[in-house]
Amino acid sequence: MKVVQTEKAPAAIGPYSQAIIVGDMVYSSGQIPVDPATGEVAGDTIEVQAEQVMKNLGEVLKEAGSSYENAVKTTCFLADMGDFAAFNEIYAKYFVNKPARSCVAVKTLPKNVLCEVEVIAVVK
Repeated sequence: MKVVQTEKAPAAIGPYSQAIIVGDMVYSSGQIPVDPATGEVAGDTIEVQAEQVMKNLGEVLKEAGSSYENAVKTTCFLADMGDFAAFNEIYAKYFVNKPARSCVAVKTLPKNVLCEVEVIAVVK
């Protein structure tokens, strides 16, 4: 196993890694909309927060030697299922290959953010 760590995505806020590579697969931890430059949550709308989540995931994937195009499965967590359509608009710009996905609403996310996404992808 290889730990993935980049300063271009937020540092883990607990006892976990940004991602782990096993064989030719990378398994990311959930990324929330924290701006790695400031450590602050980006914006207060689902659109702004989803964009930051995707930027963070992109940096983790890049550091792992992968990309959005190599994603095979995502898990998305929303604080409010009412944000589903707006979240999908942002998500679809990044995951154009349409990997398998689960999307659920949860009671609360870390730092009271509106969304969190994790990904499993092939390392190329």
